[in-house]
Amino acid sequence: MSKNFYITTPIYYPSGKPHMGHAYSSIVADIFARFKRIEGSNVLFLTGTDEHGQKIQKEAQKKNKDPKIFCDELSEKFRSLTKILNLTNNDFIRTTEDRHFKAVNEIWNRLTKSGDIYLDKYSGWYSVSDEAYYDTDEIEEVNGKKISKISGSPVEWVEEESYFFKLSAWQKKLLEYYNSNKEFILPVSRKNEVIKFVEKGLKDLSISRTSFSWGIPVPNNSKHIIYVWLDALTNYLSALNFPDINNDKYKSFWPADVHIIGKDILRFHAIYWPAFLLAANLPLPKRVFGHGWILSDEKKMSKSLGNILDPLEIINKYGIDQLRYYLVKEVSLGNDGSISMENLKNCINNDLANNYGNLCQRVFSFIKKNCNNKIPFSKNLMKNDLNLINNIKKKIPELIKLIDKQNLNEYIKLVVSFSFEANKYFNDSEPWSFKKKDPDRMNAVLFTISEQIKNISILLNPIIPISTKKVLEAMNLNEKDISIDTIKKENVFDNTKELKMLDILFRKIDDDN
Repeated sequence: MSKNFYITTPIYYPSGKPHMGHAYSSIVADIFARFKRIEGSNVLFLTGTDEHGQKIQKEAQKKNKDPKIFCDELSEKFRSLTKILNLTNNDFIRTTEDRHFKAVNEIWNRLTKSGDIYLDKYSGWYSVSDEAYYDTDEIEEVNGKKISKISGSPVEWVEEESYFFKLSAWQKKLLEYYNSNKEFILPVSRKNEVIKFVEKGLKDLSISRTSFSWGIPVPNNSKHIIYVWLDALTNYLSALNFPDINNDKYKSFWPADVHIIGKDILRFHAIYWPAFLLAANLPLPKRVFGHGWILSDEKKMSKSLGNILDPLEIINKYGIDQLRYYLVKEVSLGNDGSISMENLKNCINNDLANNYGNLCQRVFSFIKKNCNNKIPFSKNLMKNDLNLINNIKKKIPELIKLIDKQNLNEYIKLVVSFSFEANKYFNDSEPWSFKKKDPDRMNAVLFTISEQIKNISILLNPIIPISTKKVLEAMNLNEKDISIDTIKKENVFDNTKELKMLDILFRKIDDDN
């Protein structure tokens, strides 16, 4: 029986062009979504854009554009990115949609009804760039300007009438929840960071603004606009047609299985969001996973340093599968990860071209020359043949567990090791030496190595879907065969059909490229 699985990316603020951080969050979420599908789950994968707030309003005014038209143009860039990154998202939410307005209004009304909202005056440090409030101890002065220690963004002192959410009242409940749900926040380092912050004491949260008008008005008081994070976080419910909690989509997919986010928005997702949901008497997501930053040659990417790596440029030059593989192989999910063009080239050459790609080319070429281009079948498998095949099958529960814990690096390390073992097996078994003296032994080796290529390709498919699909199609397997169940089966090949043509999967990159 298939089970439901709901995964989300952050919704992206579309005031600038998509960067490597957007690509990383989206690719990671897509890999988990794809794996759960091949495992047999019914997956809902959501991404989208966060289109309200002062920053958007200011940018639209600068360009003399209506904010909605401005957002339509910006949002389209991010919708296009889903295709460029080869994402399999089922939905793309925009906070300017009617379904989102309904959901946000319902959340506000629930928080009002529970007694968690009150009207007062806000005074404190606010960053327009981050759409975030900061405490005094989170501010520092650099070159005569006040900035956030967390993001480096400029802050300004704000004083205005505001509605507040009684965040302080939920401090104890949040700590109890973290304690009884040990894996609600992962990795553990992020959980410890959140607990430390909450234990220090929570202040009530300003959740409305009067200094701009681009956003969702507070019900019954339209001079106030709902604070962007209460607005934005609700998108995870909007996509499920909330507030209708009796519809199939909501009943099937809420609570979400995992929110994939960057560590810079951890506080909003791991403190504010669960507090809002507790106050609204709604179930909490099962997990918030905060990944690290993508660094460029050990430094955080910034325009001033001129070290921003554009994912679109890399994709155009090397390919989307190559970028997807590199980001998850070389960056330890949960930690900051430094990437460089030199490491990217080495990863493509060693892991993809020399290892997986070379294995497929060698084996298919040998079958074409020696077996009428058809995968042979043999029942006479030796112990080392069976060990190779069964090793992957035995590791399936471990691989599933690694994905379920978002331990992507250990997952890919294990799958790559299967590929190295397969290459070694092919070299050591020397099928070419058996062509005349023992054809059945040659067939046994070729059947075994074909099984391995099929299984490795299925396990790599969530990461490099285009390349692995080419390999599987060359073996006359189709979309429905890309599943964990196919790995468990004994022989899925049609031994009467010829292998289809397979071009070079990954071209090696020389220093001039």
